[in-house]
Amino acid sequence: MSQPEAWMRGPVDGIPPLLMPAAHALIGAREDVAAALAGLSAEELWASPGGAASAGFHAVHLAGSLDRLFTYARGEQLSDPQRQALAAENAPADPPPSAAEVIGFVDAAVDRALAQLRATDPATLLEPRGVGRLRLPSNVLGLLFHAAEHTQRHVGQLVTTAKVVRGLGWAAS
Repeated sequence: MSQPEAWMRGPVDGIPPLLMPAAHALIGAREDVAAALAGLSAEELWASPGGAASAGFHAVHLAGSLDRLFTYARGEQLSDPQRQALAAENAPADPPPSAAEVIGFVDAAVDRALAQLRATDPATLLEPRGVGRLRLPSNVLGLLFHAAEHTQRHVGQLVTTAKVVRGLGWAAS
């Protein structure tokens, strides 16, 4: 029998209780990405059936956006390398990263996010934070929650796209 979903496995060591739902969502996302992408060829990973975004794009984007949103939660603005990574998300490298490399990107992003959740003082959750160059209004909790739900949204798209590509045996963009 497979293990229960992350949120049903109990507390995650070191995560403040108010941030546990975000941690569980990120852990579940990591596991779902690994399962969905395992065994995909690079061609399948980057295929865009019907013009839909590829599974690879969704994985790279969720890792990058997780990093960016957590940067804002720390009260920082994006660095030049973060802006460059954002600009490159729509055009994978040549040759594009493999499924194993993309899974590694997601794992590393989730590890950094979990470390930040562990280091987040719950007393700061309602502190205001500015998002983007316009510094649109949010707060620490809003950013951490949005990062987790945004990650889950892209995981759902990634899983569906990977199933379509596998099911159709379609590996052309």
